[in-house]
Amino acid sequence: MNSLQDIWNMVLEQMKTELYETTINTWFNDTVPVALEGNTFILHCGNDFKRNTIEDRFLGNIAASLKDIFSADFTIRLLDDNGLRAYQSGNTEEKRPSNFFESNEFTFENFVVGPSNKLAFAAAKAVAAQPAEHYNPLFIYGDSGLGKTHLIYSIAHEIREKRPYAKIVYIKGDDFINEFIETVRSGRGQDFRTKYREADLLLVDDIQFVAGKEETQNEFFHTFNTLYESHRQIVLTSDRPPQEMSKLDDRLRTRFEWGLLVDVQPPDLETRIAIIQNKAAQLGLILDPSIVNYIAENVTANVRQLEGTVKKVKAYKDLLEKDVDTENVNRAIQDMLRKENEYIPSVDTIISEICKVYRIDEKVIRGQQRDRDAVRSRQVAMYLIRRMSNYSYKDIGKEFGDRDHTTVMHSIEQVEQRMKKDPAFAETVKAITTNINAKR
Repeated sequence: MNSLQDIWNMVLEQMKTELYETTINTWFNDTVPVALEGNTFILHCGNDFKRNTIEDRFLGNIAASLKDIFSADFTIRLLDDNGLRAYQSGNTEEKRPSNFFESNEFTFENFVVGPSNKLAFAAAKAVAAQPAEHYNPLFIYGDSGLGKTHLIYSIAHEIREKRPYAKIVYIKGDDFINEFIETVRSGRGQDFRTKYREADLLLVDDIQFVAGKEETQNEFFHTFNTLYESHRQIVLTSDRPPQEMSKLDDRLRTRFEWGLLVDVQPPDLETRIAIIQNKAAQLGLILDPSIVNYIAENVTANVRQLEGTVKKVKAYKDLLEKDVDTENVNRAIQDMLRKENEYIPSVDTIISEICKVYRIDEKVIRGQQRDRDAVRSRQVAMYLIRRMSNYSYKDIGKEFGDRDHTTVMHSIEQVEQRMKKDPAFAETVKAITTNINAKR
């Protein structure tokens, strides 16, 4: 990638997957890239009508395309002529990068500490205070929705406050894989290596996804070594500790264990109460203690679900003008009061997650192809639909081209038998299940 114009051309090309080419030519022909500062992409459009239309209708498309390209969230600034002149007149001055780590939502101050996450919180604080001094890498593991991402965002936020120009790179494990594959395909390997190996702080969420991906693991191994040897901080999260990743390269497993491993567990009752109170205060919502206790006693799965519950209660109050009493709270959050094993994902959700892991098109899973990858992913889909939903064998067969129920039963048996014999395969199925449950 040689220039801002190259990036903008890639954005325009990416947007063609969502917008008609005539739409892009009509609205973006007067738009030119100005700068890329941190995670802010600055554009100029001198045509007032087009600029207003882009701001109203297309900023989301631009941001989504940038995320597809860089696997990071971006803010878009669209300048008019006056704004461009003002920007250029101050362009010789050093500017502070602007990106999502500057948000005040995910900070240490907003993280509720309890017995279930106390060590992880203390370790994250120590890393933010003295990057690469004591705990490198910091490896945080635990189930989805327990605050792992909040902690690594808090690390980034604090380091950004202390070192405004530090190069901070955040990415999810599956996005790292996808980006690596794309750079190999397009011959931009050096750009990829530069992006990650020159970071001052590398944050990788859900690192478990790289396990079993030989070339990706090899690339990450060299990236890890480069950062570690140059005294740069690495923070990783996962749904399990390294020793439970059977398909993880031994070289990576060893390095992941060089630093500090800390886990986060589901919050206890007192911590759940504190989380609810904290979130309600952030939203300007006053909850009676009895309501707080009622939510804490009934919503127990994870932090994300607790915060979602408070948001829904506020929406119920604001939009429907209902009093926040036990009866109305129960009505507002009844779908969140299910226990974890009562969550019923849609067939589309299950198949979508399988497609991501096996890198296969949904049409192939639902179709008639008989190659090994198609059969394997289709059998896993049938197994998980049967296990996680209330679909009958006949119902499942209809989802896959009206297959006979005996075919479905055989597919499920094949998966069950292989899981008993092949720990790596069993781990893959478990990872897919975890991802599906995280969609609740």
